[in-house]
Amino acid sequence: QVQLVESGGGLVQAGGSLRLSCAASGRTFSNYVMGWFRQAPGKEREFVARIRWGSGATSYVDSVKGRFTISRDNAKNTVYLQMNSLKPEDTATYYCAAGITTWDNWGQGTQVTVSS
Repeated sequence: QVQLVESGGGLVQAGGSLRLSCAASGRTFSNYVMGWFRQAPGKEREFVARIRWGSGATSYVDSVKGRFTISRDNAKNTVYLQMNSLKPEDTATYYCAAGITTWDNWGQGTQVTVSS
């Protein structure tokens, strides 16, 4: 079964950077799409970024374009979310997700807090 383990969250000042990691195991992910979602208190979970493991094609929600970068390391079976120029509104629990046509697999989440 697929396991996704996130790490890298923490507390950072506005304008700072963090890199989230998602270690994936249990499958060959070449035909998977890997994604990052986030959920702030009192809000619905929202899509942040995704990457097709095979082609490396990426897409982002408009609010993070130019600030966040999603990437993957095939050798380590790990997906990253590099977050720069962080804003207080980026504060949320960030979740890694994986699937082929639907988001079937989720990690436990990692907290990101951006102070103003």
